Amino acid sequence: MDKSILNDILSEYEKKRDKAKYEQKLRQDEVYLKVPEIKQIDDKISKTGFLISKAILTNHKSYEKNLKEIKEKMKKLKMRKAFLLTENNIPLEYLDVNHECNNCKDTGYLENGEKCNCFKQALIRRAYKMSNIEDNLDKENFKTFDINIFPNKPFQDEKLTPRENMMNILSISEGFVNNFSEKNGQNLLFYGSTGLGKTFMCNCIAKSLLDKNKIVVYQTAFTILEIIENHRFNKKEKKFDYADYNYLFEADLLIIDDLGTEVSNTFTNAEIFNIVNTRLISGKKTIISTNLTPKEISDIYTDRVFSRILEKFIPLKFYGPDLRWEG
Repeated sequence: MDKSILNDILSEYEKKRDKAKYEQKLRQDEVYLKVPEIKQIDDKISKTGFLISKAILTNHKSYEKNLKEIKEKMKKLKMRKAFLLTENNIPLEYLDVNHECNNCKDTGYLENGEKCNCFKQALIRRAYKMSNIEDNLDKENFKTFDINIFPNKPFQDEKLTPRENMMNILSISEGFVNNFSEKNGQNLLFYGSTGLGKTFMCNCIAKSLLDKNKIVVYQTAFTILEIIENHRFNKKEKKFDYADYNYLFEADLLIIDDLGTEVSNTFTNAEIFNIVNTRLISGKKTIISTNLTPKEISDIYTDRVFSRILEKFIPLKFYGPDLRWEG
């Protein structure tokens, strides 16, 4: 990822922290105006905190005794403050700094120095903006999903009408999101012709998980192979970097769209298997969307790829008239 992009994201984090502190100051002033004693207590707490630091550096002989007295004083001040807040119907957390991400306190980094999930997702969101995918997520999500566009009459030899079938797919997809954090080994295979809602449903799931601060990578099979080729063959004109390659394996959810549109050969088949298999082993979840039928998948890919997909993925068939041409 370009350094300028990293700097932009870190600058955004700084603005978030400034905003959170500013909003806390406004709430603080409001409370101080309403209950002046709370300001007096906060001032005393601040001074008491200084006394703790002083006790650590000086008076080594009476250090433990002094520290105990100071902590007891601090405890009483906080109890009095909590009482005043409750008495005036003010939530105890009202004066806290409200960070967007409590894990990293809007710094982008955890205490152990690792990038926070929100930071990783910010990088991915930036990539989404560059490819206009983010705009699709705003338009295509569970809130905008309309079950009524699917006809509720028999279709060919299928047991369920397209609408009944889509209600089933919708239910499974929402369950996939709601239970995403569970280690249930659940993965989804969306298959069917174009214009039946596969990409829309992928976007619905991606948007919901992005909102939950999960790391979601959404790429076509063709683009995934471009990323792999850049990584494996160290191409000079790099369109993607090392992080893009790692995210294929490490993202909480990988959505492989348009499986089957990439050039199929021994190399590509092996790489698709490696990604899917590695994610299955590590418990990372994957969604595959394809226009191919299970039979066509088995004809194109090796048996072991196909068997792993059928074994570990819930196959969901999309069918009905092409919605792109429906009035």
